[in-house]
Amino acid sequence: MERRQFIARAGTAGAAIASVAAPAIAQTGAPEIRWRIASSYPKSLTSIYGAMDMATKRIAELTAGRFNVSLHAAGELVPPLGVLDAVEGGTVEAGHSASYFYIGKDPAFGFHTALPFGLGLRAQNAWLYEGGGGALVDEFLAPYGVMVLPLGNTGAQMAGWYRKEIKNAADLKGLKMRIGGLGGLVLSKLGLVAQQLAAGDLYTALEKGTIDAAEFVGPLDDEKLGLHKVAKYYYFPGWWEGSASLALFINRKAWAALPAQYQAAMKVAAAEANQWLTAKYDTENPQALRRLVAGGAQLRSFPKEVTQAAFLAANELYAEMSGKSPGFRKIYAQWSKFRSEQVMWQQFCDLPFDNMMAGLLRTKT
Repeated sequence: MERRQFIARAGTAGAAIASVAAPAIAQTGAPEIRWRIASSYPKSLTSIYGAMDMATKRIAELTAGRFNVSLHAAGELVPPLGVLDAVEGGTVEAGHSASYFYIGKDPAFGFHTALPFGLGLRAQNAWLYEGGGGALVDEFLAPYGVMVLPLGNTGAQMAGWYRKEIKNAADLKGLKMRIGGLGGLVLSKLGLVAQQLAAGDLYTALEKGTIDAAEFVGPLDDEKLGLHKVAKYYYFPGWWEGSASLALFINRKAWAALPAQYQAAMKVAAAEANQWLTAKYDTENPQALRRLVAGGAQLRSFPKEVTQAAFLAANELYAEMSGKSPGFRKIYAQWSKFRSEQVMWQQFCDLPFDNMMAGLLRTKT
């Protein structure tokens, strides 16, 4: 969906609920409902955790305080990577996480967050909101008893922190790296040892040498986690996450029991937070990157040999998964066509504009 349309729709809906629905809720004696949301993220991540926190406050505002949603940081109610199970089992009504944390259940969980060599920020939002992706994901999630709303997108990510330089594909063999989602499976085909760790565990694991490299999001969050203090080589681009959608998982039975006005409030709050998180990253990542480089971080781009090998490995992986998972096969068929259309379109809009501006500003300075 076009960004201006997205903001307009979210803003219009939000204004309508705030000015009309909230007083109506108070007057008609709508029920007071309390929910709990378990997060996969620590409070220190004022970006990702902050987006969900903002949404909970907005929900209360839009419902005149009658729908109260309390947010609980990673580990307070359930383990960071146990959020989906908690929502599915009804331990909590909702959870804020990343869908690709759960590819062990089915690789199709990767689509809502990101696939290697997949969709950029605009394309991901377009696919989920207008391109049929949201309906496909919802259909896939139905047997798990959960539904999902996009709540936050990081944009294109960095490729993480490494103790040593990566000069060719052979340097990946035996490297122990924290990397989430399907990116880890792709790199495993090149000999890397992928590990799934929660954000709060990354610094200690790198410091102790339990892992040799770690990726999380980008400069703003990586700086907060202190990863630059224990690994100096900072690689780009994060080809496994051209963007990454965060997920607000909701128990379907709990959702069905909500009044329609409360459901609308949740949708509006999630959409607003989804837009806000990208704006926050785009505002603060450049400053954080400057600080990291000034502090000794060594920026490196992956050699072409590495990205080419990874791209071939990704295509091989998708063929394998399509043969094993009906859910993955169905979504991938539609998703891959959408990706081709978006790549074609971007060659004539954002990509040439960004390249033009980068060249002009380099010349100017």
